[in-house]
Amino acid sequence: MKSFLLKCVPILFSGLLLLGCSGPKISQYGNEKPVLDLSEYFSGVIDAYGIFTDRSGAVQKRFTVLIKANWQVIDGKKVGTLDESFDYSDGTKQKRIWTLTEVSPGKYVGRADDVVGEALGDAAGNALNWTYTLALPVDGTIYHVQFNDWMYLVTPKVMLNKAKMSKFGIDLGEVTLSFYKR
Repeated sequence: MKSFLLKCVPILFSGLLLLGCSGPKISQYGNEKPVLDLSEYFSGVIDAYGIFTDRSGAVQKRFTVLIKANWQVIDGKKVGTLDESFDYSDGTKQKRIWTLTEVSPGKYVGRADDVVGEALGDAAGNALNWTYTLALPVDGTIYHVQFNDWMYLVTPKVMLNKAKMSKFGIDLGEVTLSFYKR
């Protein structure tokens, strides 16, 4: 019996550990309102306000983002351009231009110059989950960092965003943003 328990305890512990690591699923937001339509929300001018916190929760950077967005239909698919201008609290500036394509209802692909490959997005109800790898410059070196972004539409004008950053599965910190559609 002791031998059986010694074999089962690690398996049970591993299973519980994996359950603890699982995150939310996009489907659980399917009935939430207001419904997030990316081409509707990210159209026109949007202001965003954010922070980057390290693993300990300490704020390392504050920033604002001015987003100018528009959509068009190309080959029967909705294609959006999000022109983002970042202003950081340390005085640095950054530009990112996203091209988003709705490949099927609730499924998106995103591209930007500093995104490695494609960003993949799933939307349901009031939520969107983006996963992608970003080529992040830090002190003259480029690091490929994984992002797991969750966006939640709170009102027709306000959206909140939490993004976890990791490298080799190790948590690096979080980006928190609030968006306000003008």
